[in-house]
Amino acid sequence: MYEIPARSQEADLGVREVADELLALDPDGSRFSRVFRATFDQLYDGQRTGRYRLDQLLKTEKSHFGSLIEINLQRELGFEDGHVLDYRIANHEVDCKYSHTGAWMLPIESFDQIILVTKADDMRSTWSAGLVRVSLENRRISENRDKKTGLNVNGRNSILWLHKDAPMQPNALLDLTPGEAEQIMEQSSGQARVNTLFRTAVNRRLSRNIVATVAQQDDYMKRVRYNGGARSALQPEGYLILSGDYARQRNLAEDLGSVVPNPGEFVSIQVVPASSDAGVLIDGEWWRLKQSLDRVQVPAPLVR
Repeated sequence: MYEIPARSQEADLGVREVADELLALDPDGSRFSRVFRATFDQLYDGQRTGRYRLDQLLKTEKSHFGSLIEINLQRELGFEDGHVLDYRIANHEVDCKYSHTGAWMLPIESFDQIILVTKADDMRSTWSAGLVRVSLENRRISENRDKKTGLNVNGRNSILWLHKDAPMQPNALLDLTPGEAEQIMEQSSGQARVNTLFRTAVNRRLSRNIVATVAQQDDYMKRVRYNGGARSALQPEGYLILSGDYARQRNLAEDLGSVVPNPGEFVSIQVVPASSDAGVLIDGEWWRLKQSLDRVQVPAPLVR
């Protein structure tokens, strides 16, 4: 449940009604979170371009992020079109505003109306969404050339946060060092890039979109599988590539003590032989996660 801001103990009834409706549609924020992740990936268009960072986008592309968030949230949550503003939620007009920095620009038509303020940080894998009314006491008096203004200190303090710095599916390429990411992307073929990804980004959640961005090929999933993909190429080096699409492989990751992939994700790990009292039974033999001091390297077991 949201908390009423200290500067607005008697929270606007309309704001609370919209908040209640949004929380009923998405109690844990998982649907909002998916939209933010998908919108970053939509802008990067990594499968065609190999891009995975905001600074790789053109200025005009970055400016479209807010429009895409507005559209994608409406598609995901089924908001009605507003008569004047973007949405109609709980019988209230609501304008959707996005800013990478939290400096939301407010047009005249949003004055005295409710706005859904959103922001996200792909580097930190976080997103936020809140509600506030653009009342006279909450907005700045100054305007830019387009007659737009922003929230003042009171307005920012009056935001009713539905979710603040909530977790988003991580962008694994941003979690790596710049040198590691460059090493992956500079490989000469899609298969070599995917192999290097799974060697480098060990014990991390890797989404299908990350694999597509690295492969830059239509049949990018082929680059993961056995029979010529990364699973075959890395098996002699002791790597298992576990898929979150299969309960058995998720359970195996948990039993081994590695990061557990969600559906649509992979986790690459290295394993070494173990004793029965310190390992996990895989394909008839006992295995455990490889540790930094382990010098043993043997082919990994087959996992289907």
